[in-house]
Amino acid sequence: MFTGIIEETGRFEGNARGVLTIGAKKVLEDVQIGDSIAVNGICLTVTSFTESSFTADCMPETFRRTSLGELRRGDPVNLERALTLASRLGGHIVSGHIDGTGTIVSLKDEKNAVLMRIAADASLLRYIVEKGSVALDGISLTVASVTETDFTVSLIPHSREVTNLGRKRVGSSINIETDVLAKYVEKLLGSVPQQEEKPSTGISRAFLLENGF
Repeated sequence: MFTGIIEETGRFEGNARGVLTIGAKKVLEDVQIGDSIAVNGICLTVTSFTESSFTADCMPETFRRTSLGELRRGDPVNLERALTLASRLGGHIVSGHIDGTGTIVSLKDEKNAVLMRIAADASLLRYIVEKGSVALDGISLTVASVTETDFTVSLIPHSREVTNLGRKRVGSSINIETDVLAKYVEKLLGSVPQQEEKPSTGISRAFLLENGF
């Protein structure tokens, strides 16, 4: 698990048949083989490391679901080590499992902030709510507004300076992880207790009893 608070911006150094090499510094301070590190919000497992980089295997499903395949040598990537029990939860609960990608459709200055509007599929937008949390390239952000075709986040200068967001442009792809709690709530509310004869799309007395309420 992660928090969506980026620890450093590393660099993409290459992809050799699904083995990614990432240049880094801070996240390597206490690294061990088998550790989880989020790269642009994608939870990857460290398979080897040096003083200045680490490698991680990346399976085809990950390339299909994310923007990793678009990275070029030298591109900045957001890095975060896995959450520990002693860590502050400064962002929100982030699993590192990307739901899909969106496309930046506009960047608008608003005093000291930048409004970033992102087009996304309806299958993702259903889990995104105004003033809720969303992880973009692994960065925990608050949703400013949502429409049927896109959503907007407001970026403070610090977020643009310490992450890869400062280099994003209109047309850029971005990894999206929606709030994991919303997906579990939907799953529970859509469950149908076996003893009920008719399908139910809401909470019934039988459902509450079956789940210990």
